[in-house]
Amino acid sequence: MAEALPLSGRSCVVTGGSRGIGAAVVRLMAAQGADVAFGYHHSADRAEALCEEVRAAHPGRRCAALPGEVSDGPGAQKFAAEALDFLDGRLDVLVNNAGVTRDVSFARMRRDQWDEVLDTNLGSMFNVTRPLVMPLVRQRKGTVLNVTSASGIHGAPGQTAYAASKSGIIGFTKALAKELGGLGVTVNAVAPGFIETDMTAALPGPHTDLVKSMIPTHAFGSAEDVAALLCFLASDRARYITGQVIEISGGLVL
Repeated sequence: MAEALPLSGRSCVVTGGSRGIGAAVVRLMAAQGADVAFGYHHSADRAEALCEEVRAAHPGRRCAALPGEVSDGPGAQKFAAEALDFLDGRLDVLVNNAGVTRDVSFARMRRDQWDEVLDTNLGSMFNVTRPLVMPLVRQRKGTVLNVTSASGIHGAPGQTAYAASKSGIIGFTKALAKELGGLGVTVNAVAPGFIETDMTAALPGPHTDLVKSMIPTHAFGSAEDVAALLCFLASDRARYITGQVIEISGGLVL
């Protein structure tokens, strides 16, 4: 008998799912047997195309692209309600992936830049997780997965706001894991380093070459690398892992 797909029958919600790491997570979760509702903010055409791709590749698998500005409280609540409605009130996995960066030296940073990064990267964690955590608690099973960053662990010049927000995600992850562990819910975070996404594609060539020379593997990771780790943590194979922050950076900092 063939082995069941690792996420067969699971209902999953992914924020920031229309591109980059989020889109890779949506694709892999569907490939591993899950129904997925994911959020997007600006990329409606890209989000709908991703849904069509998933449904074509996996007939019978359910996929929904839902608009929502998760840094905004009412917008996040609407997104969470629509996601639960699409999934018939059931939730097994929540992936908090929505994020932005506004890299600038701290001396030149404006308060609105600081607020945008903190509100999107950290504020959305509260906005989305708060209404979606109770379905997990009621069934006494499930997982919350948060995407932080190697910058949140080690810091990086020009990224004070980004590093602060991603470091906050780490504290959030560890505290929530202690709260929910006895209720059957695991909470973990992954901390990507340099990953091939739209964000790193904007780096100038000489800077990219310099960074790669500092990474032991001499390469950027792929969004699929991060998705594979998140899907493992979402599966029963990771049922005894909670409160952890797993760096996936090619050994950027050892």
